Amino acid sequence: MLRTTSRDGVTVSYDRYGAGPPLLLVHGAFSDQRTNWELAKPMFEERFTVHAMARRGRGETDASAGHELEDESRDVVAVIRAIGEPVFLLGHSYGAHTALLASHEVAPSVRKLVLYEPVWPHVIGGEGLARLEELAEAGRWEDFAVTFFRDLLSVPAAEVDALRATALWPPIVADAPASLGDLRAVSRYDFKPERFRNLHLPVLLQIGTESPRDLYATDALAAVLPDARIGALPGQAHEGMTTAPGQYVEAVARFLLAEAPPQ
Repeated sequence: MLRTTSRDGVTVSYDRYGAGPPLLLVHGAFSDQRTNWELAKPMFEERFTVHAMARRGRGETDASAGHELEDESRDVVAVIRAIGEPVFLLGHSYGAHTALLASHEVAPSVRKLVLYEPVWPHVIGGEGLARLEELAEAGRWEDFAVTFFRDLLSVPAAEVDALRATALWPPIVADAPASLGDLRAVSRYDFKPERFRNLHLPVLLQIGTESPRDLYATDALAAVLPDARIGALPGQAHEGMTTAPGQYVEAVARFLLAEAPPQ
């Protein structure tokens, strides 16, 4: 893994592979820099030089307690600066929030931005987070993961059960302790979409057609970002890069590699 240091003094690690224009991937919760993109990797690396960063507590990136979402956005900025040229930037779920904040700080260094279903912070707060804290305190990490997907993200129970029967489930459970820090940070995040009204770069807001749309800030961001479009992934929910990696990568590449129309 490659490493850089954020201005907060945090060591941030990232994998690099492939060939083509630089693409920085920022993973969501219950995953890391490898598991989030595992099935999409072969197709991404054919078209891009991929930099898949590990967020706090994953890979060789420092863990931290009580960090804010803004702290992790500075980690994203550190990787952008280490790459040393303008990048395509893509964030999934929690990673979408950090990527958006980073773009706001260093917009000239971001060529285009892809955000896949950044959750509304209120979805994580209140009784839901309290229940997750209880499960974490008891060390019931599998129940923690099930409760998050089924009760907070409204993934149908049958789909959660199907996921639990696959090889994808053990890494999800293993990441639950680090994901608790993510959920705490999101619940404290004072998210105001209008803050990004002056972010003048092309943005693709991805959403799965099977996702409960009101859980995510997609439409609110589309209403304020000056150059944004919504891209729906047919038949997918919150994990399109895993459930339909070919469809997902094609949608991302089509947006990122499209030439800008003449002015």
